[in-house]
Amino acid sequence: MAEATGIAAPAEDSTRRRRIGPEHRYGLLLLATIASLGVQGIASPSPVQEVVVTALAGASLVLAFRAAGLSGQVVLYAAVLAGIVIVVSAVRASAGGISGGTVAVMNAAVVALAPPAVAAGVVRDLRTSGQVRIQAVMGVLSLYILLGMFFAFLYAAIDKLGGAPFFANDQSATASHCLYFSFTTLTTVGYGDFVARTDTGHTLAVFEALLGQIYLVTVVSLIVSNLGRGRVR
Repeated sequence: MAEATGIAAPAEDSTRRRRIGPEHRYGLLLLATIASLGVQGIASPSPVQEVVVTALAGASLVLAFRAAGLSGQVVLYAAVLAGIVIVVSAVRASAGGISGGTVAVMNAAVVALAPPAVAAGVVRDLRTSGQVRIQAVMGVLSLYILLGMFFAFLYAAIDKLGGAPFFANDQSATASHCLYFSFTTLTTVGYGDFVARTDTGHTLAVFEALLGQIYLVTVVSLIVSNLGRGRVR
């Protein structure tokens, strides 16, 4: 009877709004990833820069888990992990004794956890809302940037832990250079001014290029082309 008279509709709408509310918003995550790109690409290499980059990577992880609508306990675990990595980076910056490769590996591990959470959150949001909203677009863009950041940290870790330069022609693997090489590879631009020196580096670059190209022409194009429409199969 309540459904027939329309009394239950407001309650259902309220419940639906709660399910797809602020926890599924990816604006802060997108801003955090863009800020991380700016710090890595523009700021001069220094211990302070390393700590700020690590802090932004940790913030991206926490924001990704929160935006994906994961439980508070899981978000807390992510915050603890991010805090540990930030402390390690701060100790390296202030006292030394910790290699830059260790920090790069930890940054890569932190960033690697965020894309699966973002993907799960976007899929859940699409199923719950029944349409493609701007939040989904920001989510898939954030995921794309996180992928590029992950490979940048991975390249830096290989350079610092591998015993030999990652780039050919004695190019230094600074945060800016690794980020530049990662995103020119991810977007398949490939300027050629930075080239991986080893077969391992070449293979990782191929995987990144394939991943970036396939992601753009499938996921991003599908989401953007259906923005504002009803349920998408």
